[in-house]
Parts: sequence; structure tokens; C-alpha cells
Amino acid sequence: MKSVFLAGLIAGIALAGTLPARAQDVAAGAAVFKAQCGMCHSVVKGQTMLGPSLFGIVGAKAGGPTGGETEFYYSAALKKSGLTWDAATLDRWIADPAAVVPGNRMTYAGLKDAKQRADLVAYLATLK
Repeated sequence: MKSVFLAGLIAGIALAGTLPARAQDVAAGAAVFKAQCGMCHSVVKGQTMLGPSLFGIVGAKAGGPTGGETEFYYSAALKKSGLTWDAATLDRWIADPAAVVPGNRMTYAGLKDAKQRADLVAYLATLK
């Protein structure tokens, strides 16, 4: 009986390590977008503002069309970065863009709150 319990406990601990630490809240992410990103970025397909539209950003290559913007002049650093905007890369970028791609043109100090970043990335993933 002890070995079955121990095996279950070990399996549970191993599985817990693969699950996200916190659930993402898309509505909270939309609010973070509005407060932190909406003054420069649109989520409307084809609507480029000071920054590119973030419609379709998740899965897109950095420094190129996301499927959302019309035309946007990306920095050489971002074009050469070789990044793909997956959840992990977006999280690092939102935390500190200058550290992820030195020489990029985005003037944003970063969002330090991990929960807010996770919510924001979850919201961006809905923009398809």
C-alpha cells in the first residue's frame, strides 16, 4: 500500500512540474494590453499604429509580417533575431525587450509582473 501511495505521489509531483504555475486570464490580459500596449499597438488586422498590429502575433516570425499589419519598418536587429513569437519568447520580450533583442526600436521598459505577462500572452494568443 505504501509503494502505491509513494508511486502516486511521485507521479503527481512529476506531473505538477509540467503544468503552468498559474492559470491565464484572457480578460485580464486584454486589460493589460489596453494599459500597457494599446497606445502604440492595435489588435485589429491591418491597423498599424506607432507599432505594428499584434493581430496574429503568436507563431509569427519576429521582424516580419504577423498577418495583422499592413506595412511596418522593423529594426535590423529584430529582423536578424531569428525569433518566433511563441509564448515563452513573448514573455521574455514583454519583460525586457532590450535584453531579448539589443538594438531593437521598441522603447518599452518592460512589464515585470509575471502573472500580467502570462495573461497578456494568453490574450495575444486569441488574436487570430
